[in-house]
Amino acid sequence: MAGPELPPRRLLELLREVEDEEPLLGVEFSEELQRVNVQVMGEVQLEVLQAVLRERYGAEVSFGPCGVLYRETIANAVVGCGHFEPLRHYAEVHLRLSPGAPGSGITFDSECHTDVLAQNWQNLIRTHVLEKSHRGVLTGAPLTDVRVTLLAGRAHLKHTEGGDFRQAVYRAVRQGLMQAESVLLEPWYSFTAEADAALAGRILSDIPRMGGRYEAPVTGRDGRVAVTGTCPVAQMQAYARELTALGKGRAQLSLAFEAYHPCTPAQQQHLAEQTGYDPERDVENTPDSVFCSHGAGYPVKWNEAPAQMHIQLK
Repeated sequence: MAGPELPPRRLLELLREVEDEEPLLGVEFSEELQRVNVQVMGEVQLEVLQAVLRERYGAEVSFGPCGVLYRETIANAVVGCGHFEPLRHYAEVHLRLSPGAPGSGITFDSECHTDVLAQNWQNLIRTHVLEKSHRGVLTGAPLTDVRVTLLAGRAHLKHTEGGDFRQAVYRAVRQGLMQAESVLLEPWYSFTAEADAALAGRILSDIPRMGGRYEAPVTGRDGRVAVTGTCPVAQMQAYARELTALGKGRAQLSLAFEAYHPCTPAQQQHLAEQTGYDPERDVENTPDSVFCSHGAGYPVKWNEAPAQMHIQLK
C-alpha cells in the first residue's frame, strides 16, 4: 500500500507503467480499502520496486508487510441456482460447478438448448460468469480452476433486463459454492539456490523444514553447488535475505512462480479460522435468491431457494 507521501490513485498509475514492462508484477487496486496491492516474488523484489519508483518518478513509497495470495477451488461437482425477481425484474439461472484443470482459472460452457433460453441471454450469462473475480466461501479468496456449465435459465418477455442475469448468475455461483467441498490453494515457488559447498548441507536441511522439495544438487566446476526445487511461498518468501546473510554475499536464491497447490487440511483449517470469513454475512456476494409475491420481492436463503425455483431440473 502507499505511504503518506503518495495518494493511492497516483501510485496505481505509476505501478501500471512499471507493470507494462514487467507483466508478472501483478498490480491490483481495492476500491473498498483504497489500497494498492502488488504481487512480488519476495522482499528483495519489493526493495527493487521501491528503488525503481524513487529513481524513475522521484516517488518515495512504503509498503506494508508482505502477505500470501491464496486462492480457492472446489473438489466436487455441484449445481447452483440463482433467482432474481424483485418487482418488474426477472432472471433464473442453474449452473453446474465442477473442478477444473490446475491453472485453468474460471471456464464456461453451456448444455442449455437455445429452445430453453435464447442465445443472446446465454451469451450474457457467459459474460457475467467471467467478468468478475468470484470469492470462495472458505476464506473469501478469489475462486479459480472451476468449470461453470449453464444447465438452464429463464427470462421474462417483458421484465428481464441484462442486469437481472448478472444478479442471478452471481447468486447461482455462490449458492453452488455453499454446497461444494472448498479447497484452499497456496502459491509455490520454483527456486534455484546457489552457494559454496560448505553451505549446501544447510540449504538441503532448510528446504524440507519449509515444506519444500528439491532435486539432486549439482556441483559446478567452480565448486559451487546449485539446488533446484519447489517450495510454498509462505515459507520461502523471506529466505532470500536469510540465505544471503548465511552466505555472506556468496549465496543467492532465484525465485519464480510455479503453481498453486492445495494446502494441507490442518493448514486450511487454521487459515479459515484465522480469516474468520462468513460467506452468509458477505452481502456483496450473497448466495441467497430474491423471489416475488403479491407485487413485492422477498429474499430466500440459499439452502431454501432450490425448492422455490421456477425451473426444476431432473
